[in-house]
Amino acid sequence: MKNNNQHKSSLFDKHILLNALIDSIRKLNPKTQLKNPVMFVVFIGAIFTSFLFVKDIFEGHFSGFNFQITLWLWFTVLFANFAEAIAEGRGKAQAESLRKLKTNTFARLFENGKETQILSSQLKLHDIVICEANDMIPADGEVIEGIATVDESAITGESAPVIRESGGDRSAVTGGTKVLSDKIIIRITSEQGNTFLDRMIALVEGAKRKKTPNEIALTILLSGLTIIFLLAVVTLYPFALYAKNASGDNINLSIPILISLLVCLIPTTIGGLLSAIGISGMDRLISHNVIAKSGRAVEAAGDIDVLLLDKTGTITLGNRMATDFFPSEGNTENHLAETSQLASLSDDTPEGRSIVVLAKEKFNIRGRDLSHFQINHIPFTAQTRMSGIDISVDQKLVNSIRKGAADSIKHYVISLGNTFPADLENLVTQISMEGSTPLVVAENGKAIGVIKLKDIVKGGIKERFDQLRKIGIKTIMITGDNPLTAGAIAAEAGVDDFIAEAKPEDKLRKIREEQSLGKLVAMIGDGTNDAPALAQADVGVAMNTGTQAAREAGNMVDLDSNPTKLIEIVEIGKQLLMTRGALTTFSIANDIAKYFAIIPAIFAGLYTFGAVSGPLSKLNIMYLHSPESAVLSSIIFNALIIIALIPLALKGVKFKPLSASAILARNLVIYGVGGVIAPFVGIKLIDIIINFLHLV
Repeated sequence: MKNNNQHKSSLFDKHILLNALIDSIRKLNPKTQLKNPVMFVVFIGAIFTSFLFVKDIFEGHFSGFNFQITLWLWFTVLFANFAEAIAEGRGKAQAESLRKLKTNTFARLFENGKETQILSSQLKLHDIVICEANDMIPADGEVIEGIATVDESAITGESAPVIRESGGDRSAVTGGTKVLSDKIIIRITSEQGNTFLDRMIALVEGAKRKKTPNEIALTILLSGLTIIFLLAVVTLYPFALYAKNASGDNINLSIPILISLLVCLIPTTIGGLLSAIGISGMDRLISHNVIAKSGRAVEAAGDIDVLLLDKTGTITLGNRMATDFFPSEGNTENHLAETSQLASLSDDTPEGRSIVVLAKEKFNIRGRDLSHFQINHIPFTAQTRMSGIDISVDQKLVNSIRKGAADSIKHYVISLGNTFPADLENLVTQISMEGSTPLVVAENGKAIGVIKLKDIVKGGIKERFDQLRKIGIKTIMITGDNPLTAGAIAAEAGVDDFIAEAKPEDKLRKIREEQSLGKLVAMIGDGTNDAPALAQADVGVAMNTGTQAAREAGNMVDLDSNPTKLIEIVEIGKQLLMTRGALTTFSIANDIAKYFAIIPAIFAGLYTFGAVSGPLSKLNIMYLHSPESAVLSSIIFNALIIIALIPLALKGVKFKPLSASAILARNLVIYGVGGVIAPFVGIKLIDIIINFLHLV
């Protein structure tokens, strides 16, 4: 049973909140503030108003209004720092739990035929170490000899042990995991300080997080808007002086008010939350036991156009099961079942075991004593695509059984001078068209029947592909099956396209083909032969159970090695982009309301005649109490809204499988209209409170 506690940290964890408050103050360093141009303008504004306030104090003038403006400007900066710090804090908490796994254990170094015990920190790249039952694996490596069960719960949260063996796609081992049985010899593949665990810690802490292209583009846009509003506010001051001289009316346009106006008009809401949104996207992946090597990979997942998925284990349950025996003309089902069981007794694959079980359940055929025969088991190979058994008595062959792919058995039968029955040809075609796999059995060079192996499509997978289709993602199934079988499974699962009889180079070619059309492609893989395709894909998800080459090539690693998680990764990427878009829409929209609060307040008395308010006072549609309360209410709302939106920035906007146009319309309605209405309500409420408390 999975325990993800090591990957999850509550938003309201007291330890995280306390550290985030401290980090908020540390982030007041000008070098740190400069990284966020929008908030840097607020930072400079807070410093300038502080200087003016202190100057007034020394001159014997105390302004409670200027003091409150200064205080809330600093709160605005601190709240933005807090949003980023709390996102980073959750990552640091996860990193701390991972760091506890980095114990400096002893390693059994095998060198020049001798075994010596050294500290794991002394291991070097390509060193050979031995691990047996109850030994901790000292560092990342690859099994070069042996097979063992390994407890990886410390890394993945999954309590069930996994098999690690040499020569396959399950050869990679991770430092900090524990060998439960048997003995393996490991070659170290990572240098100290650059192990998988070290990289995980750095990634979840955000220590190596760089701004993604989308973030950079949005930062440039926000910086442009900030410059435009800065120029507008700067030119507002001489206009106000001219209007004052021309009308003779008094206009309250002090430097603190001008700075307040600038801060309220620039997109501080998204500026303060932008970094937190990016960090939280990686955090949500970690909560699903997926490590993203960069924020770019998370964003790319949200922009994916094409999804390449293996059939086995992703679309189907993974193990094909024998469901029926179909004898050829002149043979009985009982004889076919008995022969098939004989050929499968040494077959340790799930398919082979299911054949033995099916023969036992349907005909009560049990394993026979073959001790007085000479038995030669024929293992399955990728070249022959069949396996079987030769039974001899006194070195004389009495029975030869083969089972395998239809085309391989057909070629085998014909090569021995026999014909392949027409009724079996029809059976093979029919079973393939049903989406199942036909396994043909031959006895003494003659085909005697077909075993039907059924691929079980995972429940709900078709609905998930429908959701992906709605958001414009094309799904392509990759399988080594023949085209008929592949086509039937593809139809049942609801994928858009499929590649049958696929080889590793076919995956790479398909990815390049789609990318040449300007599309972003995601795929999964676990073997060394998948590494080129994983490296080529825009989002390459490597299975943690896979080889070191696969894990290095991919830009994400799934600690649970669950191929179906690729769909969740895409959804998390979409959610990240939707969250950023929604909060950007809200931020720009709520500036409109603040405009209607501050501008009328500043110029409310302009062009008045006697005690009658001037025409610009008609813009004061919120009926705010006074120019000072309007400015103070707006600057307070501007600060508080950042804090109010932190949970949404960290949790993300709820994902719904909609098209880009539908998402845009939804954002405009909820966050655009909402972004206009919320400040009108909020600023008015704050205006009522501060006047009730006589703060201005």
